[in-house]
Amino acid sequence: MAFEINGKTYETDEEGYLANLSDWNADVADHMATEDDCDLSENHWEVIKFLRDYYEEYQIAPAVRVLTKAIGKRLGKDKGNSKYLYELFPYGPAKQACKYAGLPKPTGCV
Repeated sequence: MAFEINGKTYETDEEGYLANLSDWNADVADHMATEDDCDLSENHWEVIKFLRDYYEEYQIAPAVRVLTKAIGKRLGKDKGNSKYLYELFPYGPAKQACKYAGLPKPTGCV
């Protein structure tokens, strides 16, 4: 599968995750979110940036429990909880946010 933005083709797997992590940019995230009828707010971008930093450091996309705990440590308790993250990413905070961040699907996500 693939999609095109500004004349460049981006390859994805069958679930819509980028095939090549280095292809990611903000336009890719916006395109993926638009496909899901989601407008990315500053709060979405905060989580996406967090995930990209986390992946760079640990070379793994965190499962939702790890994500929730790590966000709580970095961004505060009000943002480090499932309710807040599911409001931003209703299809699953780890799964949907990692997709928008250009990361692989987190292990343990169905």
